[in-house]
Amino acid sequence: MTDTYSLDELAALVELPKRTVRYYIQLGLVDRPDGIAKGARYGPRHLERLLLIRKWQHAGLSLERIRELIEAPDEDAIPPRPRGRGSVEVWSRLVVDDGVEVAIEPGRAGLGPEAVRELFRRVMAAYDDIRKDKNDD
Repeated sequence: MTDTYSLDELAALVELPKRTVRYYIQLGLVDRPDGIAKGARYGPRHLERLLLIRKWQHAGLSLERIRELIEAPDEDAIPPRPRGRGSVEVWSRLVVDDGVEVAIEPGRAGLGPEAVRELFRRVMAAYDDIRKDKNDD
């Protein structure tokens, strides 16, 4: 038998007000409970989704962006945020050598932290190979 929770128990577990949990359900970010009224029960899927939403909110994501992430069937299908006047982007920059830099906005590129590190590692290796070949000539 899986654990189930009342709204009070679920809200306490995720450290959110009951009103907030209901709001997320209303927005469609969290599934409706099993049962209705006082018989409503929440399971592990509700708990996991609420913890994920809380994590993303603490990372600074808007509820609109969280909805996009939840609705995307996989990480590759996550739509990039539209760019516009006043939009804020976080770029990662690799200084390869004096005069050589690589800049990337991981969210728009669809790359997670590990993929960005791997890209930078490969760029450095390719640059080192090119420099070595040039010095061997």
